[in-house]
Order: sequence, then C-alpha cells, then structure tokens
Amino acid sequence: MKLQGKRIAVLAENMYQEMELWVPYYRLREEGAEVKVIGAGGAKSYTSKHGYPVNVDVQAEAVSAVEFDAVIVPGGYAPDVMRRHAAMVKLVREAHQQGKVVAAICHAGWMLVSAGILKGKRATSFFSIKDDLVAAGTNWVDEEVVVDGNLITSRRPDDLPAFCREIIRALAKA
Repeated sequence: MKLQGKRIAVLAENMYQEMELWVPYYRLREEGAEVKVIGAGGAKSYTSKHGYPVNVDVQAEAVSAVEFDAVIVPGGYAPDVMRRHAAMVKLVREAHQQGKVVAAICHAGWMLVSAGILKGKRATSFFSIKDDLVAAGTNWVDEEVVVDGNLITSRRPDDLPAFCREIIRALAKA
C-alpha cells in the first residue's frame, strides 16, 4: 500500500471515458489512497460515453487543491464540459501551482489548456487535440506517458498501465 494517507481527486462530467476514470480510481485505491470523485454544478452523478454512471463524492466548489495530493482528469468528451466550470479549472490550476500531481489522459489535455498550465511543458494527449496543446505552448510528443515535473500525461486507454504506474511513482515520492 504505497499510497496510504494520500488523497486523490478524480474529476467527472458527462461523456467521460469509462476506463480512463475507473482504472486509475481502483488502481490508486488498491495502493491505499483515498480517492474522491469531484463533480461541478451540483450533479450527483455523471454518465460515461457508454452509459455507465459515476457518483460524485463532492462538488468542485466545495474543495480546494490543498486538500489533495493529486488531481486526475479522465478523457472522453467530458473535459470539454469540465472546463466550462470555473471551480474545476481552478482546482487543476491551483493543484499544479502547489506542486501537486496533475495527471491527464486522452482529451483531458483540454482541461490543462483551460487551466493555463502547459506553456513550456512537455506533454502528450490523444492525437486529435495535439494542435490545441501546441497552441497553448506545449512541446507535444507521441509517447505512452510523459512526466514533466508534477504533470503526467498519456494518450489513450491503452496507455493506462504506464499512466497509473507514473502517478503511483510520483505520489510515493511525495
């Protein structure tokens, strides 16, 4: 249980990619972390791209980055909706500013763009949003997982083993 005592926020919104939310959620719990699903706008649950629900533990408006050791942003189309919630964007931005682990996979790079934390960073994402990340000042690379300081990014569900491994490694050091 490498992550005993660590607190992790996993952001959720409608149209999330199932594996990109649930695999890190359960993998980090397996290592002993306390994992909270964070929503915004008052919804009690969200539905994935294929209809699977996830219940919200707490709203983004009711938490702050100081309460967590990491913030994880799953992909799917959810990040495009997440970034419309100022409290979610603020949580990601402040976690990054505080040196907390910020991990994003697939289309979650959209949240990083909106949080303004990519300039000068090396990162990856699903290839279709590469231009968005590059326009935000990212040195985009096509690799399964990229670690640049406290920022961890991956491209797609196939990369989840490497994504989770690097999140665990970063949190075990902290």
